[in-house]
Amino acid sequence: MTTVLETCRIPPPKGAAAELLLQLSFFDMMWLHFNTTRRLIFYNHPCSEAEFFNTIVPNLKHSLSLTLKHHLLVAANLLYPLDADNSKPAFRYISGDSVSLTIAVSGLDFDELVASHARESDQFYDLLPRTPKMSDEGSYQIVPLISLQVTLFPGRGICVGLSNHHSLSDGRSILGFMKAWAMINKSGDDKVFVSRNVESLPSFERPICKDSSRLNGIFWDVMKKIPLKPAATHPLPTNRVRASFILRQSDTKNLKNLIFSARPNIDRVSTFVVAAAYVWTTLAKSLGPAGDENEVLIIGADARGRRNALFDPPVAVNYFGNLLGGGVARVEHRKLAAEDGFFAAAEAIVDEMKAKIYDGDEFLKSPENLLTEMPKYRNMRALAMVGSPKLDFTEADFGWGEAEKVEVLSLDGGGYSVSLSNSGDGDLVVGMSLTKEEMEAFASMFATGLYM
Repeated sequence: MTTVLETCRIPPPKGAAAELLLQLSFFDMMWLHFNTTRRLIFYNHPCSEAEFFNTIVPNLKHSLSLTLKHHLLVAANLLYPLDADNSKPAFRYISGDSVSLTIAVSGLDFDELVASHARESDQFYDLLPRTPKMSDEGSYQIVPLISLQVTLFPGRGICVGLSNHHSLSDGRSILGFMKAWAMINKSGDDKVFVSRNVESLPSFERPICKDSSRLNGIFWDVMKKIPLKPAATHPLPTNRVRASFILRQSDTKNLKNLIFSARPNIDRVSTFVVAAAYVWTTLAKSLGPAGDENEVLIIGADARGRRNALFDPPVAVNYFGNLLGGGVARVEHRKLAAEDGFFAAAEAIVDEMKAKIYDGDEFLKSPENLLTEMPKYRNMRALAMVGSPKLDFTEADFGWGEAEKVEVLSLDGGGYSVSLSNSGDGDLVVGMSLTKEEMEAFASMFATGLYM
């Protein structure tokens, strides 16, 4: 159904920096043994195969090369030491390094793929690039960091797929790279991109704090004991279906009002809080009792721009890399699944965000606690919030308009995850990946619960 026509390597243009060598920070090391982050961005852009091959593909290759000039780290490799006791991992770019770009044509049903109802997850992986294999070089394993694929649906649309090693960066940085590529492709060169970002071109130097050396050592001592495995780009079969659910502005307003009425003591009730609480309780009720009596919600937080005990001055918002922390809200299953479980969830989320994120950035004071805290939740049913409505990949306009749909294939991994994104008109899109039976139960409860 999908035919790969070409896989090529795109280097930065001549005149780009000759090399780049950066030690990973502890924020990067946290993600060394995670699977790749996988996204598909769909564009409603009817075009012929002739236009695609003769104009669109050459333009994409040219603009990608220009983008790598400003995002050199994307073209780098991860150097993972074979002698982990005497070396630490690093990112390295040298002249000749490049990014893998696959060009394909698909006969899959574009309208079915961008729909909201439950669809088989496995079919989406035709649109995702394969990650180049690891190799050995002297005393290091060489790990490619990103791969890209552009797939044409003749006469209907285009899909841009990307898979990146999470140690490269978090969602904010990858979004910055994609929007830069899109802007450069749309304008034909990098002049507009540079003029708009002259004060905020991506910065790659790893952030230094007074505890950097100690923290890097602590995290590496843990990570080096875990064998480095090739990233599972295509975890097939997934045995999953994926669907999207809309929380309209009127829905979130209604949910906020319910909290204000029932629990007036809960403050800082944001759209994120009500959306996360609603999805969490809906999932708990639809899945039934968990193995452990407690359930947890993992909440991410971006550390950029925060002046605190760890970073003073704060890390600039144009920093390219990983800078994520956050908190974990915990509620007993019986309370979460109760009739007033939504209020218990909202209260737990607000309390955790106030304790760890809002007031004093507590999550940044002792980052090493993550290494001991996260294993405590191993036997509890966990729901992870992936992405943020603030990180809108639909805004990456290659000249084909804003994207029709974004699918986060990373949700197909083990456990339970949910993506939150904007619909473009102020509503929230909730992305879920579950087994068919779980999805049917969740969908039914999601729709009826909005009228509680």
